[in-house]
Amino acid sequence: MILNPDQLTILAQAAPQTAPQNAPGIGGMLLPMVLMMVIFYFLLIRPQTKREKERKKMVEALKNGDSVVTRGGIVGSVQSVKNDTLTIRSLESKFEVYKDAVERVITDRGDLKENK
Repeated sequence: MILNPDQLTILAQAAPQTAPQNAPGIGGMLLPMVLMMVIFYFLLIRPQTKREKERKKMVEALKNGDSVVTRGGIVGSVQSVKNDTLTIRSLESKFEVYKDAVERVITDRGDLKENK
């Protein structure tokens, strides 16, 4: 097959040079990761820390005569407060529980009926 000069010129022309494509750097991947961590902090970690502070303040403020509900569902009144334990009286029984076992302080007996 014989090529005429016009065909040779077309074949001899090189493809146009394009700028090399740079791969996305670490910054392109780092920004979404940092953004996800910030969202994670504000949606999960910060509210939990806030609740723990409020709970710790409630437990530290317990005194004799306060009505409480434990995590196990026992309703009683605080008889004595020690370093990390409470003595709770419920009807005819007395229990010694850790302060962390207190779920909430009852300010009014109607408070129990509303939460059921």
